[in-house]
Amino acid sequence: MTQESPDIFKIGVNIPAEFLERLMDSVTEAIEPVYPKYDRTFMYWPIKGTWRPLEGSDPYNGTVGRIEVADEMRVEFAVKEKDVGRAVEAIVRVHPYEEPAIDVIPMFGWKRFSSSD
Repeated sequence: MTQESPDIFKIGVNIPAEFLERLMDSVTEAIEPVYPKYDRTFMYWPIKGTWRPLEGSDPYNGTVGRIEVADEMRVEFAVKEKDVGRAVEAIVRVHPYEEPAIDVIPMFGWKRFSSSD
């Protein structure tokens, strides 16, 4: 394999379940599909999130100074490099948290390693 740039990025974020559909719709409207002939391609599963709001924060869920634990959904999806900024903006628009933790991970598309193309 050569030292090439990634083809795509994986974005992951945790969000309260009641915002899941809005988040997926918002991202879908903001980006170009990665997979030919398919859009709105996400994976998600239930998780537990934990945090402690610090002084000066305005938490959506929780109390300043207290460790919180909540049910959330982990959402991940692939996005083309040119759409990373639009995808992050789409998440921020619908995410209720003051500071959503959004992971942006460089990836290589699987077709790069396939001899069937």
